[in-house]
Amino acid sequence: MEDQREALRKIITTLAVKNEEIQSFIYSLKQMLLNMEANSAKVQEDLEAEFQSLFSLLEELKEGMLMKIKQDRASRTYELQNQLAACTRALESSEELLETANQTLQATDSEDFPQAAKQLKDGVTMAPAFRLSLKAKVSDNMSHLMVDFAQERKMLQALKFLPVPSAPVIDLAESLVADNCVTLVWRMPEEDSKIDHYVLEYRRTNFEGPPRLKEDQPWMVVEGIRQTEYTLTAFMFRLDASTSHQNLRVDDLSVEWDAMGGKVQDIKAREKDGKGRTASPVNSPARGTPSPKRIPSGRGGRDRFTAESYTVLGDTLIDGGEHYWEVHYEPDSKAFGVGVAYRSLGRFEQLGKTAASWCLHINNWLQVSFTAKHANKAKVLDAPVPDCLGVHCDFHQGLLSFYNARTKQLLHTFKAKFTQPLLPAFTVWCGSFQVTTGLQVPSSVRCLQKRGSATSSSNTSLT
Repeated sequence: MEDQREALRKIITTLAVKNEEIQSFIYSLKQMLLNMEANSAKVQEDLEAEFQSLFSLLEELKEGMLMKIKQDRASRTYELQNQLAACTRALESSEELLETANQTLQATDSEDFPQAAKQLKDGVTMAPAFRLSLKAKVSDNMSHLMVDFAQERKMLQALKFLPVPSAPVIDLAESLVADNCVTLVWRMPEEDSKIDHYVLEYRRTNFEGPPRLKEDQPWMVVEGIRQTEYTLTAFMFRLDASTSHQNLRVDDLSVEWDAMGGKVQDIKAREKDGKGRTASPVNSPARGTPSPKRIPSGRGGRDRFTAESYTVLGDTLIDGGEHYWEVHYEPDSKAFGVGVAYRSLGRFEQLGKTAASWCLHINNWLQVSFTAKHANKAKVLDAPVPDCLGVHCDFHQGLLSFYNARTKQLLHTFKAKFTQPLLPAFTVWCGSFQVTTGLQVPSSVRCLQKRGSATSSSNTSLT
């Protein structure tokens, strides 16, 4: 009896699961119907707008042609009327001479005849009738202004209504996840689909399971992909605790200023545990696999920066390519700086006050200031101070740009010739900040950089 009950429970459970699957499928079908209606209506609107655009273009073309015909007709009419008036005046003059000649021939006074004949000869020689060109200055043929639309008509008749292609299918066997890189390979279900380019959208997530809501993490967009594969190369780094000031408490990608010597406390705690920090960043594609450009930590706890140089460096060198990262700092921080520096930055040197570092600096102590600093030169920035900064470094082009990470407004660009590899660099006093790495260069940032390369930017100085 108990076995039968258990068997029945299994059947009920299986049926319930199947019912849920069917309900989910029904919901998907209804959603597809709604989407199909919406998409078909959108396509119809686009088609009508396209034809309306063609009609407008043809009307504009027609107006231009008609204007050309009217102008040519007016010009030719003017020339022909002038010729007609000149010929009419010449004919009247010639008729007067002819009448005078007939009267002279009939004259009986032979003494005046030679004089009258000479005057007639001179008058005939100078008559307008003999100086006129009896060839029209313009042609009466206007057919050269006619247009042959035979070729355009054939092209319009050859237009086809193409269906929307199916979505690409990701080839998991060919795709590859390696250190700081994700290579995505896809294929089209239909080989004869006419695809111009692909658009790749992605977002960072560490959540195991379904992707998070769009509001939780923004989508990054890569446009204009012509091939059926693309490699996302992420610049990922951690903050090197061995380089930080003793008052900075460093935890991989976050830093908090501690007046009691947060770093010393961390070192003592690690020594007590008998092991160092070996955790890799949680957003690393290949967990535990170090980057070849990552600097090994071997300073044995010796402070890299001292005095008032509250600085910490990243642990991965930049010696080429384009890289982008974002920094969210606590707005109540008394002072904060973000930028890049050479490894040769001295332990007593502050970020932006030497030729070995470039940074944006925010000061909330006594007097609020927002400046770009390099080689002990500062430029005041005329822009609202954001709470999240984006840093874009193009090593080969010698460009270091800072953006409002939320609006992608360009704040400042340094132009320099980098002679050594760079390290991400940060300073904070009486505050805290968090770094987000592994980001692709946003498309809006690339567009701003191309636009800035074509024209000189007023925000660029302190090279």
